[in-house]
Amino acid sequence: MPGGFDRVLAGWSAGGPVAYVEAEYFGGVGEQRAAVWEGGALVLGPLHAEEGRPFPPAGSPVSRALRRLGVAARAGEDEFSAVGLHRHRTSGGWVA
Repeated sequence: MPGGFDRVLAGWSAGGPVAYVEAEYFGGVGEQRAAVWEGGALVLGPLHAEEGRPFPPAGSPVSRALRRLGVAARAGEDEFSAVGLHRHRTSGGWVA
């Protein structure tokens, strides 16, 4: 996470929960980071799933953060897909 951005997110969370999620993959291998703030305080994380390590039984960092925001995935899908993040797998697809 960019330096000092945690303070910005904490401030934004005064109006409702806010999550920072990061996923970087290439060829199916990569890592994830996530954290959630609510009411100005860090309430989840920071979480980090290292490359080559399986996710814990609680799920991936991104899925756990999205669940904390209230996302409910249907059978056969994860929270990442449930909110449509799968449509933005490359920066070029959403930066413009």
